[in-house]
Amino acid sequence: MSRPIQLLMLASAPAALLAAAVVLVRAGALSGADDDYVVRFDLPSADAPVGLPRVDGPPDASRPLIVIDPGHGGFDPGAGLGGLKEKDVALKIALSLREQLLAAGGLRVALTRDTDRFIALGDRPDIARRLNADLFVSIHADSAPNDTARGASVYVLSERGSSEAAIRFAARENGADSVNGVRLSSGNDVNAILLDLSQRGSQAGSSQAAALTLRELRAANIGLHREEPEAAALAVLKAPDIPSILLETGYINNPDDARLLASREGQKSLAAAAARAIRAYFARSAGV
Repeated sequence: MSRPIQLLMLASAPAALLAAAVVLVRAGALSGADDDYVVRFDLPSADAPVGLPRVDGPPDASRPLIVIDPGHGGFDPGAGLGGLKEKDVALKIALSLREQLLAAGGLRVALTRDTDRFIALGDRPDIARRLNADLFVSIHADSAPNDTARGASVYVLSERGSSEAAIRFAARENGADSVNGVRLSSGNDVNAILLDLSQRGSQAGSSQAAALTLRELRAANIGLHREEPEAAALAVLKAPDIPSILLETGYINNPDDARLLASREGQKSLAAAAARAIRAYFARSAGV
């Protein structure tokens, strides 16, 4: 084979491969078959800390800072029912909560995420710690094996779950940092940072914030799954020096709860109850 022909073949090889790929993709699309496919994404580094979000509100560092954490995000949708996904519900409620807190003034607010992106569990409380937050509120929506369970719940950190359901919930939420069994974040086990004498102040604050949140949800006629705060070994609440709660806004696979969570009015109502509870918490902390 002559050298010019060899050079021509080498030059045309990439174009031939591209054309073959286009043909295969089109053939698969036209076939309508549910063939396997591969989704590639960059895993977050376990060593590099996530960037800090902006802080909105008064430019006064002495004002209380609330870090709101919309659960899940990105390739981790959380619980779901049809097109309704936990990550979207949590983000919409968190954005409404930020808006309502800022509108009333006097408080500073930051969100761990304000878009549809993934943040590792360990980075979420770490953001609050690095910002020197005064309160951490993580927002989620629950799911259950059947659709009879319904209502909102509020969780605080504890080495042992307050119920079998709380233990199962913690295991499910703590598994959000894995894809096909591979851990995406590093760090010590949650048991390593649990309660001791130096942490009782923040735990007392967590319990008070949880009780006030349940009170305001009840006053807003939002159904409750539990009348008292639940306790669970949740990794997202593992900032020992910051009062932290996790608000489960409802059961996304329950038709009644799903309607509340999917509606703009329902999301604003949940956010308003949380905003009133947060303001009551800081009023009590200040002795007002």
